[in-house]
Amino acid sequence: MTATAGLLLNIPDTSFAEDHGGCLTCHRYPGLVRLEKSGDFKVLHIDEEKHLQSSHAKTDCRQCHPKTTSVPHTDVTGVSCTEKCHLEEKGKINAVDPAYLADFHKEERFAITRIDDRSSCMVCHPLYPHSSNNKVRAFLNMHTGFLICESCHLQKEKYDNLVYEWKDPEAFEFVGEPYGMHLKRENKTKKSRDMISKMLKILSSDKESPDGNRTEYLISRIAVFSSDAGSKRNLENTGDIEKAEAFIEKAGSLDAAEKEKDLKYFHRGIARKGITAACDECHSTKGVLDFRALGFSDKRAKDLEYMNIKSLLTKYDTFVIPNLFGH
Repeated sequence: MTATAGLLLNIPDTSFAEDHGGCLTCHRYPGLVRLEKSGDFKVLHIDEEKHLQSSHAKTDCRQCHPKTTSVPHTDVTGVSCTEKCHLEEKGKINAVDPAYLADFHKEERFAITRIDDRSSCMVCHPLYPHSSNNKVRAFLNMHTGFLICESCHLQKEKYDNLVYEWKDPEAFEFVGEPYGMHLKRENKTKKSRDMISKMLKILSSDKESPDGNRTEYLISRIAVFSSDAGSKRNLENTGDIEKAEAFIEKAGSLDAAEKEKDLKYFHRGIARKGITAACDECHSTKGVLDFRALGFSDKRAKDLEYMNIKSLLTKYDTFVIPNLFGH
């Protein structure tokens, strides 16, 4: 078996071609996800390039989403095709399956659906864990594809000489296209006439293409390490996995005091921050992340340090979307 690999750091660009309402200021980020009450998640990302190839490329988003007038618009889910457009086709469009409209941007959405994250955090928490703050939940969830939990939530005052680097890659699956620091590896199976090899191939659960190739994607995320005497220790919690699994099994039978005691143990090194502090900790010229040392170009590093969406999240409770073009 041979393997070929390609490494790509894919972060969205900052140019918007037909974005009259400024919607891509937020929606351009892959991994922008809202966790639903059902446990599923809704992908909110819109890829500009793919959108510009669609039939609605030059349509102002608010033509289809007329109730979206301010940020955040966490409760606006309705789509109207006949309020400002398709007026003469109202009957036909009303007959369209609502599921089709709900999944209209399917080809334009990128998000991770699974990571082989063997950490204690992921035993209890879902892949996209942020759901309590409606205003910023999707932006916080976006970081799943770029950072491990401890990169933000570690009680950093307990440690000296912290450094931030890419951790060892983990297998992951996604919808749309892969993004972030990902590795594409193609395993080519040697063809054989041997009957046993053929039977093993038939019984194998690995999904293979007709030519016998199998593609695996790996992702590397930024982790926080403690550096001492030239050695580095990853501070990701992987030591409480068995205890966390046992807690999940017995949680329903615990009283409030017992549950609180266990949760306090699991979160003993974890910090929760206000939104402003969380953003500024990384996205500033004095942030803990050295974007250039992590491999970002100088232009991209400046984009991340002076991120234009940060003020929208930290300074305003509600931001009214300007109607610049009179649509």
